[in-house]
Amino acid sequence: MRPYIGRMYDFAPTDPADRQTLHADLLSAADALTAGEPDAIANMANLAALIWQFLPDLNWAGFYRMVGSELVLGPFIGRPACIRIPMGRGVCGAAAATRETQLVPDVHAFPGHIACDTASASEIVVPVIHDGQLIGVLDLDSPVPARFDVDDARALEALVAKVAPRLA
Repeated sequence: MRPYIGRMYDFAPTDPADRQTLHADLLSAADALTAGEPDAIANMANLAALIWQFLPDLNWAGFYRMVGSELVLGPFIGRPACIRIPMGRGVCGAAAATRETQLVPDVHAFPGHIACDTASASEIVVPVIHDGQLIGVLDLDSPVPARFDVDDARALEALVAKVAPRLA
């Protein structure tokens, strides 16, 4: 049995105005926060909180886990969300089915978009893959149109690649 070890984490970006530095700080903090913790759900919860803290203009940040043949809501921060998403449906389902990041500047123009929060205007979803298996997806929503760009996609893909073994 592992003894309980209480730790206080105090992560903050060194320069939130510089997006390259912000992304590097987020990756470093995510690595430190999840290192050595074997519980996938705990790691997802902490990562959702960390992303919420680091990235501005979000109204939802969290994970959907692959359970059987569908995505099931995992740890998140934001308004209550859809619990189950079929493969291929909505932005999350599209990311899961294609195993490719979905960068959506206008969710209202995305065919089959699932509106869990009507305030969402843009979205990015990154598939979480470990040892060839789809574990789930990281989903970020923003009330700001075109909030996410290619730099965000690359940074979040690097983050997910780094922590995927800790989310399995």
